Amino acid sequence: MYSEIFYRLALQYLEDYRPSMLKEMLRLSGSATALFEEPDRWRKMVSKRAEKKPLPKVTEAIQRMVSEELRTMERKGIGYCFYTDEDYPYRLRSCSDAPLAFYFHGDIKIFNRDHILAMVGTRDATDYGRQCVRKMVRELQETNLVTVSGLAYGIDTEVHGRSLECNIPTIAVMGCGFHTIYPSQNQALAQRIVDNGGALISEYSFQTIPDRNNFPKRNRIIAGMSDAVLVVETGYKGGSIITAHIAHSYNRDVFAMPGSIFDEHHEGCHTLIQKNIAAIVTSGQELINLMNWEKTSASMQMQLFVELNEAEQQVVSLLREQPILSVDALAEQLTGVSPSKLAGILLGLELKGVIEAKPGKCYAIVR
Repeated sequence: MYSEIFYRLALQYLEDYRPSMLKEMLRLSGSATALFEEPDRWRKMVSKRAEKKPLPKVTEAIQRMVSEELRTMERKGIGYCFYTDEDYPYRLRSCSDAPLAFYFHGDIKIFNRDHILAMVGTRDATDYGRQCVRKMVRELQETNLVTVSGLAYGIDTEVHGRSLECNIPTIAVMGCGFHTIYPSQNQALAQRIVDNGGALISEYSFQTIPDRNNFPKRNRIIAGMSDAVLVVETGYKGGSIITAHIAHSYNRDVFAMPGSIFDEHHEGCHTLIQKNIAAIVTSGQELINLMNWEKTSASMQMQLFVELNEAEQQVVSLLREQPILSVDALAEQLTGVSPSKLAGILLGLELKGVIEAKPGKCYAIVR
């Protein structure tokens, strides 16, 4: 009756179902369309909790809201990245509380780049904190980096601005809908982010206003879509501390920059270091070394390619076409290769240092 994108948008308005339950229902049904139109495909296989709930349906209110959302998305050039889409951040997908989908404006292809670093800190940034951001961004610009932050006052704004100056794509994760860029002083910055190959992200529908409860929640996206989180400057409490703890729970690397013991702006960083949640870093090169982000030369990769057998070369060729592929995606494209044989091929390539395992049973070429 409706399009797939219509049903995907409608899922966010089903208040009876948690995102985790919707993911289970989607897995069993195969699509959002089937979830609504063919409930017999999944109804008897879901958990007892879901079976007792009313069947998902598009009410008049949902139909009206989704139709308006679709018109706005088309008019404003806003995309919708769904949990099952190939371009959905694979790092984020591996997190149990990853959003079912999010809206975006900008380049979707940067969500799965090789090196993604979240840089966060206090809204009440000092000159020292801003200098730390400038130093780190400048020293990291040769690592094929994408930065992530929250578009807030202070450190976040500095991260996005300095990334643009160094021609580094940057992603801003918002705590409201695209109708309102918050803070309003960052409207021009938000547009520059998009114009220069970055992206804006929000899991909230277009008209959602900035609400204090949204911002701690969006921090899981900042942490989840990144390889590591760098806390530049923060007090004992605040969103940056929440982001660091979430990243730690996701088994992400967490780093913190030291500051004066006489300045409360650095208490949070020092506490993260003392509790062994964060490792101390004072330069971009230290972070590069700790993350093993040194580039592999093209000549070395070509030499390795020559030494591979035919099956290994097929896998490498696929990963060169698409930077990140899951085991299932590789199996679909490698006809005649059994799952056990593919597992052996992948292990061999890992041992040779050609590919590396990523969260969510995915693989990528070692850069």
